[in-house]
Amino acid sequence: MAKVKMSKKSTRIDMAAMCDIAFLLLTFFIMTSTAKLPEPVEVTTPASTVQIKLPDVNLATITVANKSAYFGAIGQDVRKLMLEKMSEKYGIEFTEEEKQRFSLIESFGVDIRALKSLIALDSGERMKPGVQTGIPFDSINNQLVDWIQSAREANVQLLIDKNVPKKDQKDMDIAIKGDAKEEYPTIKRVIDILQSKKKNNFFLVTGLRGEDF
Repeated sequence: MAKVKMSKKSTRIDMAAMCDIAFLLLTFFIMTSTAKLPEPVEVTTPASTVQIKLPDVNLATITVANKSAYFGAIGQDVRKLMLEKMSEKYGIEFTEEEKQRFSLIESFGVDIRALKSLIALDSGERMKPGVQTGIPFDSINNQLVDWIQSAREANVQLLIDKNVPKKDQKDMDIAIKGDAKEEYPTIKRVIDILQSKKKNNFFLVTGLRGEDF
């Protein structure tokens, strides 16, 4: 008896569902990822195998590169109040608009007398090489120590305003982000400044590397 020939049909896979999943995943990663914010100076941190995540709140970062220091604090409300305290200390008046613009600047590095000019620039102009030369922190003109203290005071005041009990009020964390090629005396000077303000615990920001074998 002759065999019945089965007609061959091309195989077709419906990819619609897979495309939907791919776009859903892509949307998820875009929405949950954090963009790298521009910094006033490029820093290549030293490598380390330690994996400790920096806090997402109540954190100030001191960036050290080219023998210069830059400062930033997390939170627009903290930055605005920090500027108000520095305004009182140095007798430099800032308008409400300038305070608001400053609160949007993540990190900066200029003498406070040049801060008004920096605030007036747009974000692209601020990040151009040579615009920000660092915050003075030598023995004669140590503005960095005042920025640190103002940030800590601002953090405490905001906690009080939020009616956080004193036992639950946490001092602001400090992180030092130093360039791998930076000379040790510069880093030590920053550490000495923190210790002079009774801040003996701080983070050192490093890049991740593989385990040594």
